[in-house]
Amino acid sequence: MEHRTIKAYKWVFIWIGLAGLCNLAVWYFMGTEKALQFLAGYLIEFSLSMDNLFVFLTIFMSFGIAEHAQHRVLGWGIIGAIILRLIFIMLGVQIVSRFEWVLYLFGVLLIINGIKMFRKTEKVEDPHDSPIIKTVSRVLPVSPDFEGEKFFTKIDGKKMVTPLFAILILVECSDIIFAIDSVPAVFSVSTDPLIVYLSNIFAILGLRQLYFVLEHLHERFSYVKYGVATILTFTGIKLGIGVFGWHIAIVPSILFIFVVLTLSIVISIVLSGRKSEKGSLRK
Repeated sequence: MEHRTIKAYKWVFIWIGLAGLCNLAVWYFMGTEKALQFLAGYLIEFSLSMDNLFVFLTIFMSFGIAEHAQHRVLGWGIIGAIILRLIFIMLGVQIVSRFEWVLYLFGVLLIINGIKMFRKTEKVEDPHDSPIIKTVSRVLPVSPDFEGEKFFTKIDGKKMVTPLFAILILVECSDIIFAIDSVPAVFSVSTDPLIVYLSNIFAILGLRQLYFVLEHLHERFSYVKYGVATILTFTGIKLGIGVFGWHIAIVPSILFIFVVLTLSIVISIVLSGRKSEKGSLRK
């Protein structure tokens, strides 16, 4: 295993450990119920983020982005995600506090998106055809070539953005789209803005290192999307059944999410291992 992958694994576990310490702090200062809500929210956000990372991987591979440039885009992308999630969460909490029925609408949307994820084929749209990339090219002067890690450049005295900046915008917009699923999903376990934001942020902060794990091992996690789809559908059901006065307790919710995520990873590793063995035997 490459040194970079080992280092990425180490930092993934460090961020998970820091999330665990935050969970302990929530338990100490806010009580058991809030700590369980944080844990459930973190697991939901972490699992949904894995699907987000596969999209980032597709974007970077499609444009042939060098690894050092990927680091820079992901770094700024995470900063942008932290700010945008705060805005999303504060708006969401305000809306939910005034119109409780919106939670049930969120539930229906999550169920629909979860089912769509199950039915989604392996065909991935070419990021080059993205309306976002085309819009950036129309609105801003974009240089014809990449210039290392630079987002801005000068050509013949004219200030221009590089294609890497356009890709950063695409990554940020992709995160906004995923936030439409992930933030309402966390609302299924808590509507406390602090808990929702903390669980989101700790999951996001580990994304950069998790990406570089998936970059080298993405073929071995090809079935994780079905686990993510199951969790997304489950959170939608958990929100939606509230309209009938039914409620799924927080502890069973945590156990369900953890088991589904773990099983999807294990099944992916086992099945991908069998595929590679069959491929080697054919050769």
